[in-house]
Amino acid sequence: MLTELAISDFAIVDQLSLEWDSGMTAITGETGAGKSILLGALGLCLGERADTGSVRHGCERADLTARFDVSALPGARAWLEAREMPSEDCLLRRVVTRSGRSKAWINGLPATVSDLKALGSHLIEIHGQHAHQGLMREDTHLQLLDDFAGHHAAIATLAETYRAWRDAQQRLKRLSEDDDEIRARLQLLRYQVEELDQLSLAEGELYELETEQENLAHAEERLQEAQFAAQCCDGDEGGALPLLHQAVNRLSALPGSERGALADALSMLGDACIQVEEAGRELNHFASSVELDPERLAQVEQRLSEVHRIARKHQVPPEELVALHQRLSDELAELDGGDNDLDSLSAEVERLKQTWREQAEAVSKTRRKAAKRFGKEVQDQLAFLAMDKASFEVELTPRDTPSAEGLERARLLISANPGQPARPLTKVASGGELSRISLAIQVVAAQHSTIPSLVFDEVDVGVSGATAEVVGQLLRRLGSNGQVMTVTHLPQVAAQAHQHLHIAKQAEDDTTLTQMAVLDEAGRVGELARMLGGMKLTDQTLAHAREMLDASQRAHH
Repeated sequence: MLTELAISDFAIVDQLSLEWDSGMTAITGETGAGKSILLGALGLCLGERADTGSVRHGCERADLTARFDVSALPGARAWLEAREMPSEDCLLRRVVTRSGRSKAWINGLPATVSDLKALGSHLIEIHGQHAHQGLMREDTHLQLLDDFAGHHAAIATLAETYRAWRDAQQRLKRLSEDDDEIRARLQLLRYQVEELDQLSLAEGELYELETEQENLAHAEERLQEAQFAAQCCDGDEGGALPLLHQAVNRLSALPGSERGALADALSMLGDACIQVEEAGRELNHFASSVELDPERLAQVEQRLSEVHRIARKHQVPPEELVALHQRLSDELAELDGGDNDLDSLSAEVERLKQTWREQAEAVSKTRRKAAKRFGKEVQDQLAFLAMDKASFEVELTPRDTPSAEGLERARLLISANPGQPARPLTKVASGGELSRISLAIQVVAAQHSTIPSLVFDEVDVGVSGATAEVVGQLLRRLGSNGQVMTVTHLPQVAAQAHQHLHIAKQAEDDTTLTQMAVLDEAGRVGELARMLGGMKLTDQTLAHAREMLDASQRAHH
């Protein structure tokens, strides 16, 4: 439940911190005093849209904080734990700047406005004074019944199945229309992929083939040139080695004095003999290792020729054939898969249709039961609200076409007087009757809510006298099982509350401020007297207020 609401520089509030208790809290004050400010601040903490008017005049930002006790709210705790946030307590904070921008935090961690809204749906329910306007739209009636029945999961599953069914129908329709084109594409792809499968060119194989072809094609030329070079170095006649030896021998035969001048040349010639001899051996070794393999060369050149032929056919460079093969294979697999097979897709459409119907029939069964219970409970509440002659029911009628909501529509029907046929609520209820019917429906909805914190914003508009007292009793009864905050103009309702919050507007030094305070018993009597008789309090109105408060409190002890 809500335990604290702190407001800073919001609208015409400078600083305010309110603590909240369980039970029923009445919120009263003169028209324009700022009751809407309180609900507006709470709404912002729960993710409602902010605007520049939220910030108090002359200030840079409004700061709003709402603290909730979530010990009895498993849905809220699960939401927090799923996001690894502390779940012992729940603190929502919203800051709105003068420019209209806002920031949000949950338990001190940055959050989005949608996070506030999602978590807020587990924390509190707000029933507005214009709820009866929603009843005038029949499209809201089915959701009202489904909320009462509490089968949100089943409705969500039904809607998901319906969307899957419609998507499959659309795919089937498109596939049927494009069938000839797809079949032609499939035929071409199968041929192209089969041809590339047969080629079976591996990644990097083209480079290896080209390298091998170059080596094999030039093997004979390399052999001939190596053999010729080896002969040039050879020791046989005509080779370089015998000539070098002759040069060494002749220089060595010179007289000693001249031979000394040629010592360096002799040394170099000796080295040259050794180098040429070594070179000859290396060249002969290389020539003996060269293999002539015309058969392998023919195979490699044939393989390369086939690769280039298929590349030209597909109008791509040979090095892109492997990637092309993968792309065409992927496209073939996609087109040839179940999603594009008419027979399997038709079967999928039929399966989803049958699943939707089974789920829709199960929902219809629970709706029929819930409609009877809902009608009876609302009628019981109407009897409390001085409409005991009225007859209220929920009518379910079949839809002409399948829907995400199921097989039927819902309409709220009422007969204000015995003997009159029940007619749509939108056609027969007067303003006062509609307010009471709306209140009865909201009370029934609240009794079945899993959220124990409820806000009622002037839902008692249009009722008075003894009926107003009954409204207060209904709201107090709801508050006894949780927390109810109700904005009201009716003293009969305010007198029933466990506690009473008063809101007043005060002007100081050209500044208007709103003050809020929980009233003690004397304060409650004074406020009830104001609500009964206006601004001028008399002994008579004070006595009437005291009697009203005492009577309402005695009735609940």
